[in-house]
Amino acid sequence: MVSAFLETIKNRRSIYAIDKNVTLSQSEIEATIKETVKNTPSAFNSQSSRVVILFGEHHEKLWTIVKDTLKNIVPEDAFEATEQRINSFQAGFGTVLFFEDTAVVKGLQEQFAAYAENFPLWSEQSTGITQHAVWVALAEIGLGASLQHYNPLIDDAVKAEWDIPASWNLRAQMPFGNIAQPAGEKEYIADEDRFRVFR
Repeated sequence: MVSAFLETIKNRRSIYAIDKNVTLSQSEIEATIKETVKNTPSAFNSQSSRVVILFGEHHEKLWTIVKDTLKNIVPEDAFEATEQRINSFQAGFGTVLFFEDTAVVKGLQEQFAAYAENFPLWSEQSTGITQHAVWVALAEIGLGASLQHYNPLIDDAVKAEWDIPASWNLRAQMPFGNIAQPAGEKEYIADEDRFRVFR
């Protein structure tokens, strides 16, 4: 018997075909994301994860920033495909920006010097857990999402546009929206190549 939790985990997929036909309110989505982040574990209960939620014109602006940034980097003959991909994210209902607060990490390094070299790694683990938790939570309320990494290319523009504190380090972007087309069948490597169990 598969638990409801495992079913929700399985339903979390990379959904690239998203649109704005969302019946949930922005407030409902915001509340789901906030509660998820607040209840996600972190090393030493550091709570170093920071999240910015973009709706409406703010969501649109983010992906315009990404397009404008990439237009200066991607070869002209390859930009059309890149633009189409970015447009698919912009077609969504909103975006979650995930940050880690480096001030928190540095504070812990100073407070617990014996573990200093581990805190940056634990910070990355924290943001990974947070990203996955939010992704699963969005899937549970019927929204599709994917995880993107246009940082550090867009970091300065994002910080300037939304007045982001200097200590916040952008780690990922998660466009979300109504599922216009579900993900395809997922393939798994063989269990014997991935797991070892000793009884």
